[in-house]
Amino acid sequence: MKYMVAGIDVHKRMLAVVVAEAKVGEMEFERGRFQTTRSGLTELAQWLKEREVKEAVMESTAQYWRPVWLALEQSCKLQLAQARSNGARRGRKSDFRDAERMVHRLISGDLVLSFVPEEEQRGWRLLARTRYSLVRERGRVQSHIEGLLEDAQIKLSSKIKDLLGVSGRRILLALAEHKEGPLDVVGLAALGDPQLQATPEQLQDALNGRWLPRHGLLLSLHLERIQILDRQIDELYTKLGEAMKAHEQAIARVSEVPGFGPDSAMQVIAELGPQAAVFPTPGQLASWIGVCPGQQESAGHSSSDQSPKGNRTMRRILDQAAWAAVKKKGSFFQALYRRMLARSGEQQTIWAVAHRLCRLLWKILHEGVRYIEQGTPIVNVQTMKRRQRRLTAEFRKLGFQVTFTPITQPVQG
Repeated sequence: MKYMVAGIDVHKRMLAVVVAEAKVGEMEFERGRFQTTRSGLTELAQWLKEREVKEAVMESTAQYWRPVWLALEQSCKLQLAQARSNGARRGRKSDFRDAERMVHRLISGDLVLSFVPEEEQRGWRLLARTRYSLVRERGRVQSHIEGLLEDAQIKLSSKIKDLLGVSGRRILLALAEHKEGPLDVVGLAALGDPQLQATPEQLQDALNGRWLPRHGLLLSLHLERIQILDRQIDELYTKLGEAMKAHEQAIARVSEVPGFGPDSAMQVIAELGPQAAVFPTPGQLASWIGVCPGQQESAGHSSSDQSPKGNRTMRRILDQAAWAAVKKKGSFFQALYRRMLARSGEQQTIWAVAHRLCRLLWKILHEGVRYIEQGTPIVNVQTMKRRQRRLTAEFRKLGFQVTFTPITQPVQG
């Protein structure tokens, strides 16, 4: 029985499609050109069905591959290839040649294929990633507010830790409503909470700036934007929680890991799936994310062990989680960080912690287990035994035979 394969070169307005039988040797291709509109995609699906295509491969061209994937995912097996793995020689590139080359390289196993989850998980990803982009936008607007205050010679952010907290917002709203004339620094300072570390006199001195009408106009626009972003971020967080309601146990298990919380746990499951089922081993997951050592070998010598590029979202989540995990007092990851820091340096140590977290996430999702904190005592015992072995070896080099005996009674002076 013939196994028909299609290659699709994706563009914004058109698709160059080739179809051939998968076999070793020279293949005869049938070509077709289609529009990317809904009617054009329907025509493409029917064209592939008539030719009994079992598998199709396309390049991940910007976002233009998504509607093609949606139109064909129910009719045949789809593969998404990274564009760089299908590069052509200079002067030998055309749309149909690209599609034919994709088919050849798919059959020979030379294409680098991307992981595309099921439609439900793609919806989770869209919500989670959009929410994160809004959080980043909020951070940029806050930076604009701080820059605006500096332009007005107001040093409020040096006296209030959270510029957009309760006290900070009250003062900023009052500044935005101020039209002309000198600022009432006494009244503005009185809007601060009495529990602030800064005294009223310090706040008055920080607020004694050169406030102009343009500053008030821009500040009011920035505060309005912050209010809109806060509402949108909260709404997306609620929608994401509702969409993942069936997997709340998995979210709870991930949230128990040091460095993670409900927000980051939902982002993890949106990227990996509730069981991480597509990754058979934790090593494959670490390789896909890019938190394991790479290999750049030539002539039997590896010139670099830099981590490969992987899923940028998961790399960001694991990096943030690693920094949070090493700050949790008494945790295994804090002890691991302190043990490795002097030998490996800060960045490599954090990356090692991220690698441990990655493998731990695979086990929690894949096997459905819960995290149990081993804590400092067990880690200290292991560290002590390793130190004993090192010291024994050092003493042996000097010609001494030593035995380590635990101290059970305090030494009397």
